[in-house]
Amino acid sequence: MRLRFTTALQVFEAFPRAYEDVEQKPSTASPLAFVKLLEASQTPEDAVGFCAYLLPRREAVGWACECLRRMNPELTPDSLRLIEIAEAWFQSPGEESRKAALDAGMAAVSSGPAAWVALAAGWSGGSLIGEPNQPVPPPPHLTAQAVRAAILTSLAMLPVKSRRDQLTAAIQAVLRLIEQE
Repeated sequence: MRLRFTTALQVFEAFPRAYEDVEQKPSTASPLAFVKLLEASQTPEDAVGFCAYLLPRREAVGWACECLRRMNPELTPDSLRLIEIAEAWFQSPGEESRKAALDAGMAAVSSGPAAWVALAAGWSGGSLIGEPNQPVPPPPHLTAQAVRAAILTSLAMLPVKSRRDQLTAAIQAVLRLIEQE
């Protein structure tokens, strides 16, 4: 996958909210090197936040769906439905599937990981409200923050002994995407 950023600092400059979500100060290192630095740090969870901003919105949502399925093999019917709606947008990222994801995420009974991934897809573009004459575009950081929330919330729900392995698997999935170029 071709990245739109050549340094980690560019990611933070494009998404100033990343400064709130990632403890490590950005550098001029390549995004790949920065992800690896974060993974090896005292707060490897920061790598999830950085990757959520680094990836294009569509790929970030697809990554979150993959992570949630891997971390939660026994999803509830509601969670599975929300993930499938987000995956439908990932497969066909049009306005109809985006709006369906937004509506499903907003109507979710809980604000668990699956609701966050549906919202991530729903906040990927378009308008936050249904008024066609006065669209309200979502702020550019919302998809990344929802992806980050989905993955980190899912990790927090895991038994302590499996969290690190699942965190590593999530980060490795992004590294594979980046290195496929």
